[in-house]
Amino acid sequence: MDEQNPMSGPDQWESDLSRRYPAARTEAAADHSEADHSERAFRNHEAEARPSVKAFYRLNHQYQTVDFVRRKRDEFLSLDRQRMGIWEAMEFLNTLVDDSDPDTELSQIEHLLQAAEAIRADGHPRWFILTGLIHDLGKILCLFGEPQWAVVGDTFPVGCAFSSSIVYHDFFRLNSDWDHPVYSTQSGIYEPQAGLDHVMMSWGHDEYLYHVTKTYLPPEAQYMIRYHSFYPGHRENAYQHLFSDQDRRLFQWVRKFNPYDLYSKSDARPDVESLKPFYRELIDEFFPPELAW
Repeated sequence: MDEQNPMSGPDQWESDLSRRYPAARTEAAADHSEADHSERAFRNHEAEARPSVKAFYRLNHQYQTVDFVRRKRDEFLSLDRQRMGIWEAMEFLNTLVDDSDPDTELSQIEHLLQAAEAIRADGHPRWFILTGLIHDLGKILCLFGEPQWAVVGDTFPVGCAFSSSIVYHDFFRLNSDWDHPVYSTQSGIYEPQAGLDHVMMSWGHDEYLYHVTKTYLPPEAQYMIRYHSFYPGHRENAYQHLFSDQDRRLFQWVRKFNPYDLYSKSDARPDVESLKPFYRELIDEFFPPELAW
């Protein structure tokens, strides 16, 4: 097992998410509290997770510190590594070989198209469809040499106390920020209700892609991209003491997007060539020919 990449591929984390948050919920089940649902799902995750996923979270929780996140922001958010268009970035991501998902053998592009097509079939706005298409493009960080634990995984704020709702919370005891006199307090380096735009999230594909694309997308799409892996926030309702009114309003869009992120995979292969003209036109509607990555 690669010590820095214990999972066989980054999609193994997403397969684990679908087990942690099963899709099947009846209307009657929806009447139960979200906290009860999340508590049961968390226990299921603890019981069923593969050893490689557990090893992944040990690394993620140990090394996602304030200093680490600041270094990665300095390293990557200058956006000077490459210039390429959105479809070109999708083809670049497609070179990421991932044998980790037991449920499907589809390529990365096919995964992206499945999410976008599910959103499109439900009649959502064009910007919403586009968000489904691109939401995982930040995983190209793997192709820039980043270890999986610094690319995927549930995200969370750094610089304040780690919520007990974060999966494998006990691994944070390995984190050098765990007993920091400021970082270990409830609000840490932040003002209460400061708003998530003033909060540093753990480093990964969400934050990276948000900075690459934010200029071109509406706020709702920006939130979907930036916080779709922030399960403690949008599924467990943690960190509400840091949320602003805008965060609470826009997180409804993150929650609306989440089912398409988790449950759109199927064995039916999308016809990439027949769909390509529609999606190239959609990309051109919002993005320039090249973006800085």
